[in-house]
Amino acid sequence: MKILISADMEGATGVTWPDDVRPGAVQWERCRSMFTSDVNAAALGFFAGGADEVLVNEAHATMRNLLLEQLDDRVQMLTGRHKPLSMVEGVQHGDVDGIAFLGYHAGAGMEGVLAHTYLPNQITGVWLNDVRASEGLLNAYVVAEYGVPVVLVTGDDVACEDALGYAPGAPKVAVKDHVSRYAAVCRTPSRTAADIRAAAEQAASLAVRHEPVRGGPFSVAVEFDAEHLAAASTVVPGVARTGERKVGYTHDTMYEAIRTFKAVTTIASAAVEEQYG
Repeated sequence: MKILISADMEGATGVTWPDDVRPGAVQWERCRSMFTSDVNAAALGFFAGGADEVLVNEAHATMRNLLLEQLDDRVQMLTGRHKPLSMVEGVQHGDVDGIAFLGYHAGAGMEGVLAHTYLPNQITGVWLNDVRASEGLLNAYVVAEYGVPVVLVTGDDVACEDALGYAPGAPKVAVKDHVSRYAAVCRTPSRTAADIRAAAEQAASLAVRHEPVRGGPFSVAVEFDAEHLAAASTVVPGVARTGERKVGYTHDTMYEAIRTFKAVTTIASAAVEEQYG
């Protein structure tokens, strides 16, 4: 049995504000250890549940945040950017039996600690077939096309509630309770590690590949906080303005849809100037 862990950081133990996840910040250095603890706990749980392999795909910002030297020796880690499937890279090779979304968070425009979708601020909402979408929802549709179930989700309580919509049968571990965008009631690393490990051991039994789900077409709408970002995004083929600050596109597969989304966010990010956005 092979498990893929998609590891994001905003939903990790102890994380509550931007400096906790901003590479190079003092608080980021501190939170890297807690982030690694969450991931390692999941890996240990999956191994206890019968997994033969655990591959961790770093999915936050620079994708160079986890501390490899603190992971169990049986774990392998995929680190670095510019991966074809970004947050769920590795799922496409036909050898993954289940995927865990670790350290996930709510989507842009939602309640939740550091809630966003790909870009920290500029996106105010994303919709997939008219349903407001988080990164978890988008990624769940991607992995479904490869026959891989989402077997575990961790994050704040809002992220766990969001996961009921895309992974209803998977165990969920809330490592903190949302108070505001920048505040949460946090559990200690030792407590969250125990909770995550226990949930992952249980989740291992759900790691059973299924037939690929072809659920298209997929229509994606992206709303920005400024008109010029919508205009800039239309340089991507197939992306069209649907409103003053909104663009949309449709693809037959989620693979195409997520890659176009990645292109849209890359273009929009490059169109933001410091201070004025």
